[in-house]
Formats: sequence, C-alpha cells, structure tokens
Amino acid sequence: MAFDGITIASIVREMKEKITGGRIYKIAQPEKDELLITVKNNGGQIRMIMSADASLPLLYLTRENKTSPMTAPNFCMLLRKHLQNARIVSVEQPMGLERIVKLQLEHLNELGDLCTKYLVIELMGKHSNIIFYDDNNVIIDSIKHISGMVSSVREVLPGREYFIPNTQDKEDPLTASTDEVRRVLTAVSKPVFKAIYGSFTGISPCIAHEICYRAGVDADKPTADLDETEMTAVCNVFCQIMQDVVQGRFEPNVVYENKQPVEYAAIRLTSYSDTNVTLYDSMSELIEHYYAEKNIITRIRQRSVDLRRVVQTAMERNVKKYDLQMKQLEDTAKREKYRIYGELLNTYGYGAKEGAKSLEALNYYTNEMITIPLDPTLSAGENAKKYFDKYQKLKRTYEALTTLTKETKEEIEHLASVSTALDIAQKEEDLVQIKEELIESGYIRRKGGTKRVKITSRPFHYISSDGFDIYVGKNNYQNEELTFKFATGNDWWFHAKGMPGSHVIVKTNGAEMTDRAYEEAGRLAAYYSQAKGQEKIEIDYTQKKNVKKPNGSKPGFVVYYTNYSLVIDSDISGLELVKE
Repeated sequence: MAFDGITIASIVREMKEKITGGRIYKIAQPEKDELLITVKNNGGQIRMIMSADASLPLLYLTRENKTSPMTAPNFCMLLRKHLQNARIVSVEQPMGLERIVKLQLEHLNELGDLCTKYLVIELMGKHSNIIFYDDNNVIIDSIKHISGMVSSVREVLPGREYFIPNTQDKEDPLTASTDEVRRVLTAVSKPVFKAIYGSFTGISPCIAHEICYRAGVDADKPTADLDETEMTAVCNVFCQIMQDVVQGRFEPNVVYENKQPVEYAAIRLTSYSDTNVTLYDSMSELIEHYYAEKNIITRIRQRSVDLRRVVQTAMERNVKKYDLQMKQLEDTAKREKYRIYGELLNTYGYGAKEGAKSLEALNYYTNEMITIPLDPTLSAGENAKKYFDKYQKLKRTYEALTTLTKETKEEIEHLASVSTALDIAQKEEDLVQIKEELIESGYIRRKGGTKRVKITSRPFHYISSDGFDIYVGKNNYQNEELTFKFATGNDWWFHAKGMPGSHVIVKTNGAEMTDRAYEEAGRLAAYYSQAKGQEKIEIDYTQKKNVKKPNGSKPGFVVYYTNYSLVIDSDISGLELVKE
C-alpha cells in the first residue's frame, strides 16, 4: 500500500478543484512535522493536512480540525507572517508523477507589493519535507533542516537554492508513448512488474501488478520472455492507465480481505477477485479514512515510548522475579516429607542403631514402609529435631512465598493492563492519566513537586444500534470510575475473560437490553482488550451489582461470581462513536 505518484495526482486534481483561487485563513502546526492549513474558498472552509512524517507522509483535504500547541513553532509563525490571507494561484505536481506537490501563492508584503511564494511538500519517506521558498528559488525555511552533513545531494536550509534532486534515473510515464514504454521495458531484464515500477516515476508495485493483470500477462515473467502480443498488450494498458490519470478519471478504492484492508489505489484494482471493494468519492476521503487510525496510533506510539519502556522494564523484572519465586515455591513442596520424617523418628527412633545412616519405619499416614535418611553423627532425637527445623523453615518460606507470588502476579497483571491501556490511548491526555497511574504505583518519580496534573481524558462513548449508551474505559482509573461511580446496579458490565481489557458499561435506564445490544457491547469489550483482532473472544458479562472490588487491590481490578458468557469477534465497524 503505497502513497504513490498516481495517488498524489488524484489528490492534486481535488486540490485544484477545491482550493485554487482560495485564500489561506489559518495556519497551524499540530505536530513537529505536520501543517494544518485552513482555506476559505467559494464561501466555505476546507482544511489541508500536510505531513512530512518519515514513517507516514501524507497530503489530503479534510473538514476535520486538530488541536494545536499553545505556542506555535517557528516554522508556523514564519508561514503566518508571509502567507496569512495569501491566495492559492495554482496546485501542481511537477515532473510527471513525482511525489511532490507545489502550491503557488500570492500575497502582499509589508510595503503592499504583490509577491509570489511557493510551498512544496515532498512525500518521499524518510526524505519527506515541507519547504517554503521565494520566486528566485531561494529557500526561506523548511519544516526539517537538512545540512550537508546529512545529505550530500541537497542542503535544505534558509538561503540555499531550492531544486528537485534527480536521484532516480526514471522515465516520466505521463508523456511516454507505447513505443517508448516498449523501449524502456526491453532494455531491462527483470520480471515485468519490477521493470514497470523500477523504470517509471510514481508507479507502485501495486499499479505495476494491475497493468500486468489487465494485459493478461504473468507479472513475474521476465521482460525478455514476452512475445510480441504480450509486450503490445502491456504497453497499451500502461498508456491507457496513464491517459486516465492525465484526464483525471480516478476511482479511489480500497480492497478488503477478511475485513482487513490489503490495498488501495486511485484507479480501480481489478486484479483482486472474490474480495470486498469499497469505493470513495475522493482520494482525500479514502486517505483520511484509511490512515486516520494508523496515523493516530503512529503518533501516540511515538509519544508513549518512554511510558512503554517503563512498563516493559518493570514487566521483565517482575516476570523474572515471579519465575524465581515459583521455583523457590516448588522447592518448599518437600516440607511435609520432613515433618513426617520428624514424627516417625519420634515414634520409632528407639529402633535406630547408633551410627546408622537410615531407618526403616511404617508411615502411618500411608500404611507403607519408608526409609528415613539419618545423620550417623546424631541421635534419633537430634535427627528428628533437624527434620522439624527444616520443615519449619520451609513452611515459613512457603507462607511468605505464597503471599509474594500472589503480589508479583498481581503486579504483572497490573502492568499488562497498563500496557493494554497504552495500546488503547489515542490522545495526549490519555497518556497523562496513564502516567499518573504509573506515578501513583511508584514506577515513575513525580517531577516538579507533588501536585497532581489535571485529568481531561474521558471514556469512549458509543451508541448501540438500538440506542443504548455504551461507555468504554481507556485505562484502569477510568475502568474503576465507570464501574463503581458511574454505573448503577442494573447497568450491564462487560469484560474480556481472563485478560487485560477495558470495562464496558451499558446504561439501561431501566430498559431491557436487546440481543443486538449485548453483542455490540461484547464486541467493544473484545476490541478494547489484549485479544483485539482475534475471530473468537470470550466475554464475561453481568449486572454491575455483581461486580466487587477486593480491599487493597490495584485500580480497575474486580471480582465477580455470577456472570454470563458469550463468544464474539472484535469488529466494531457498525458502531457509532460519540465525539468528546
């Protein structure tokens, strides 16, 4: 799944239609490598997301807004200074299908003179960047500064010349004729699909496979082995698709297999059979829908690295401790044997000969004869005392370890639940509450005094198909609050069986729940659990009045003895999430 040149061509066409001639109203920088530009055009507003994130560079139009930092970064302030109320003259994809989009902008300078500037986003993986330069091709600034120490090809610094580096010796597919395509393909000896995407700019392996499929040619067949008919078919299909791109005949679509997206493209992917294909009205809509969750996860994972490291380290330490404790606990299993030896020696010790190394005696507990090892330097009574001492020591160890292993196991379960909460987190404020829990638990030292931070994170709120309000805790604190402060006795409580996961509360308000509501609540409990993605997950559910919190237990830990169970998947695609 590639954000290739054809995808960008589709987005550029949308931008030409929707923002050309519009004026820049607001500029924000929600992330260090991302811009959110609000454009006013034709009496309405539309937002443009530009992300130069190395792992997920994106460009699309959206109606959604994003929270911005209180203090704008320097690059954002610079753009505001130059481009506030600037007019978007044109949107272009230079150099054929290169993964570059250039906005030409007109604005008035401090003297009231009309000036032209350019804002370019380069969507090239780790080399992605957003660059602002003037009409003399001099870079004013960029969202990422690239010095000569980092790149020998091009410096991206204020005052340097802006140019598009020609790092790949590839052909422009939009201007290539069938004869030129034939010439390029016959010049390389590779599988056909590799020859296509390796020789032309902006073409992904997915599109190369689609070209081969439409031409009726095996994609893995070497170009040298293609006969005349096959080569002609490949060249014709190639040019037909490029003509569709030039004419703007796009069909944004996502291909699903087993409810999971396997591919998307701006042109119809006919090579996938027996699959579910979802069509979108625009490429921006597809990109936003497809990458929204992935982008959130990527961002929040970057921000939660330190917390994950704390949890992982503590988990590893506790698992090692638990394994050692369990081994020691196993060693205490022989304590009863020593007690019996002591009792039998007290009973039959008179029969032991001086200096004997063992004593045969009847074990009156099993009615069997056993051999008791003896220390020949000690009397029978002294040997009995020795065995009783061993028994008492192992008994004390057993009692202590029984408590310790229970505590360590609870600690591991607690850390596992925190780890699951980190996976569920979607916003910065969600992480704040998890960090607070780790501070309270002693895993992190509070900085800057003892004052607690303000908690603004709230549980997820869904509405079932039948109109029931369903609430899902994002972490242990929220789970506890939902179950014991928010829910009433006749509300229903759901949780994935025997694993970390969210508490799910269905508010009934005295109404009887429908079968569909039970299933949807179960799906939510499955989705927000450690088993997310599995086809069959067992869910326990009961009325809230049956759920209890043991004294002294960790946040979110509960017990229940009366419950029902259901087995369900974790697909929540049909459920409506109420925005906070």
